[in-house]
Amino acid sequence: MKSLASFIKIFDMASRTLILDKHQIEQKINRLAYQVYEDNADEKEIIVAGILSSGFIVAEKIAEVLKKISPLKISLIELSINKHSQVDEEVQMKLSQEQLHNKVVIVVDDVLNSGKTLMYALKPFLNADIKKLRTVVLVDRNHKRYPLAADFVGYPMATTLQEHVSVVLEKNEEAVYLS
Repeated sequence: MKSLASFIKIFDMASRTLILDKHQIEQKINRLAYQVYEDNADEKEIIVAGILSSGFIVAEKIAEVLKKISPLKISLIELSINKHSQVDEEVQMKLSQEQLHNKVVIVVDDVLNSGKTLMYALKPFLNADIKKLRTVVLVDRNHKRYPLAADFVGYPMATTLQEHVSVVLEKNEEAVYLS
């Protein structure tokens, strides 16, 4: 007899719709990497900053492609944000303001929903003397509560507020689902 956890997993899988499979995600990542490179072809170095946790995985994948297709020096960093207390806690990253001086920064997330997380992720770069700041998202849901748009979008999609987009980026499964 199957356990309750197995039943819940099967039920959850039946109630969601596949939007992007592993191959389609790879195509989107490749296109995003080429767009980032085209936007920064005259640069020597860029910093790719991924929002933990899924946004960082997307950032890693973009950085891997950039290393293959360009001569750019790529620095990959994590942006840690407490999504439940964004106002009270600072965004954590392992670079100082001096290390950001005159650099191009690409901030990456998996899904752009309201724009709140991405907006807070940009906060540490406002006090730095950076050269250029760009944003990249794998999926843009087009539910903007804040005046923020991603510079590069892998997959734009219109959803209702009741729907949820899940990005799964694990070793045995890479997919984007709508539930």
